[in-house]
Amino acid sequence: MENLLDGERVLAVEEEEQQFIRQVAEQRKILYGIAYSYLRNEPDALEVLQESTYRAWIRRNSLKDPGRFAPWLTRILINCCKDELKRRKRLTPVEPVNPGGRIMEMTSDRKLDMEQALDGVKLKYRQVLVLKYYQDMTVSEIAEVLNRPEGTIKTWLNKGLKQLRDKLKRKGAWEHDSE
Repeated sequence: MENLLDGERVLAVEEEEQQFIRQVAEQRKILYGIAYSYLRNEPDALEVLQESTYRAWIRRNSLKDPGRFAPWLTRILINCCKDELKRRKRLTPVEPVNPGGRIMEMTSDRKLDMEQALDGVKLKYRQVLVLKYYQDMTVSEIAEVLNRPEGTIKTWLNKGLKQLRDKLKRKGAWEHDSE
């Protein structure tokens, strides 16, 4: 009888694992995009994605509503990204890193200007801009992910856009037809 109960527990755990893996797989492109937008390089984005998946698995019992899995996992990912950015600030690189000695891929000047300007925006505003414009999330979805009121998200979005415009104008990269 006890062996039968152990077998049922094993099956339940395996089913839970498979469900978790499926849910993470459904979100992987969005999660990678968010991680990459924060960290700006593929290896770090993948590492943070792995770390956030691990943290989510460890804390899976804290998720009260399984229907809220995606925002819950996104919040964990964003926290992991913030942790990595804090860690980077503490470290000072000795010499420039060029993985594998490859030449970095060229990007358009506009895209580069936008990324540099976005890097100069306050983190709380930048994360809202990234979620809104890079991940096509609604204000209510962003509010849920960041665990903030919608009004706060709207304010951060407006302030972030203003900072972004100011940075782009200073660089001379802002081309507005009405000016």
